[in-house]
Amino acid sequence: MEKWVVMAKKADFQEIGKKFGIDPVIARLIRNRDVEGMDDIRSYLYGTLDDIPSPWLLKDMKKAAEILSAKIDSGAKIRIIGDYDIDGVTATYILLTGLKRLGADVDTYIPDRIKDGYGLHSQLIEKAAVDGIDTIVTCDNGIAASQEIALAKKGGMTVIVTDHHEIPYEDTEQGRVWIIPQADAVINPKQPGCEYPNKNICGAVVAWKLIWSLYETYGIGRDEILEFSEAAAVATVGDVMDLQGENRIIVKEGLKRLPHTENQGFQALIEANGLTGERITAYHVGFVLGPCINASGRLDTASRALSLLCTKNWDQAAKAAGDLVALNQSRKAMTEEGRDKAVDLIEQSELSKDRVLVVYLPECHESLAGIIAGRLREKYYKPVFVLTKAENGVKGSGRSIEAYSMYEELVKCSDLLEQFGGHPMAAGLSLKEENVEIFRRRLNDLCTLTETELTPKITIDVPMPISYLSRELTEQLSVLEPFGKANTKPLFAQKGLRVLNLRILGKNQNVAKMKLMDTSGASVDAVYFGQALEFQSYVQKMETISVTYYPEINVYQGRETLQAVIRNYM
Repeated sequence: MEKWVVMAKKADFQEIGKKFGIDPVIARLIRNRDVEGMDDIRSYLYGTLDDIPSPWLLKDMKKAAEILSAKIDSGAKIRIIGDYDIDGVTATYILLTGLKRLGADVDTYIPDRIKDGYGLHSQLIEKAAVDGIDTIVTCDNGIAASQEIALAKKGGMTVIVTDHHEIPYEDTEQGRVWIIPQADAVINPKQPGCEYPNKNICGAVVAWKLIWSLYETYGIGRDEILEFSEAAAVATVGDVMDLQGENRIIVKEGLKRLPHTENQGFQALIEANGLTGERITAYHVGFVLGPCINASGRLDTASRALSLLCTKNWDQAAKAAGDLVALNQSRKAMTEEGRDKAVDLIEQSELSKDRVLVVYLPECHESLAGIIAGRLREKYYKPVFVLTKAENGVKGSGRSIEAYSMYEELVKCSDLLEQFGGHPMAAGLSLKEENVEIFRRRLNDLCTLTETELTPKITIDVPMPISYLSRELTEQLSVLEPFGKANTKPLFAQKGLRVLNLRILGKNQNVAKMKLMDTSGASVDAVYFGQALEFQSYVQKMETISVTYYPEINVYQGRETLQAVIRNYM
């Protein structure tokens, strides 16, 4: 059962509305997103890339820029080692493009998900040594690779780490000890002593900041620096970063540029998904374009997605984009099959009683573990780890809920794991097969989640009657975009609504269309997407219902109408 709560953040909404020329409801929505003070509201509404922090604030940035400048000028061989997801691929693209622009002798290696695993492994160091590499630059990985970096340093290589993941640590009797790899420079906003104000930038933005500092060092103009904002925006949305402050500005500005991008790969991917001429939103990046880039690293090799972003040939870009769309279709089908197997396993076993779900699907493609974990988290509202059989033991991915820091809980099980890393909300791990059940029991024995914390909370922005809805207010909601994590779509609510003219649509019967009418006689068209027959059955038993909703302008056959999109009901 969901718990509905109304946000109660205070401010003078009338005064804010008057000052910025917005409806007081919009002012309240902005305050609900933890934006307060006139300067921060102005930045939220009108902030540009001129307002984001300088790359030089990142710890070790000056050191990294000096090292790389010297390596470029001397012709040293540089290798970028990235990651196979959307953040890692775009970070690799930014570094590769930027370093080549500066005349560097540079190549890349993105680990194969199955053959190499995540991050900087010893075989990659050994291969770099054989290939005569002088300098390794990591992106979206490296912070947890202390042993591998020590091996590279012992072999005489220079190593620069650019990453954004949590800093590894050990809890000792003397307190927490942070484990920072002994690289020549470590750029990660989360590390102790880093003055960069935004600790939640993605790996591609960290990489962009490095190129930004190098471009400034070489006197390259701001226009070229900002060309990477499109890739940085795609990575920020794709890696599910908080869309607040700097991140929101990067995504807002990057999305503006994306429909007119000069990058052949992005152009081709937009066309292959039927979005040419459309306004590209964060939704399109998160659920249409981004999954195509991710599908490359999941079911094949991420180098295909990297080649797409790097190509300057339209025919090559169009073919590569079409291949990635097809791969993503295969990924969707495999994901549904894996999710269904996982649900059956949970429902028919003692797993259903666990507060932390650990689901072992030996036959599942290991690249799909994270997506399936996310689907299970949505269904059960519990932290979920999905494990699969790998070449050497077991690999897995986890997705969490707000009250459970996944990374910190894995630290408590580190003796059972071969490797792990991640964030509070998501993590990756590997372990021996014989430890799977022990791992599951340990996590649940240590779990302190309460029933309240395991109850999904629906946070309502404003309890707003449908009679207040207008086209003008609905259009004003666009100033809040882009929507995403920590800057969600507004959610309104009203009790005591009658449902009129309900009909079920869609070949899967997953759309319910109707009118909602309140006690004053005001009405609005409404639509519900989901289990439409369940919704219909519930409505038939009730005189009135309560709903949460957001308004939108529906366009059908050239006709525009205001409608409420129902999100929850009771």
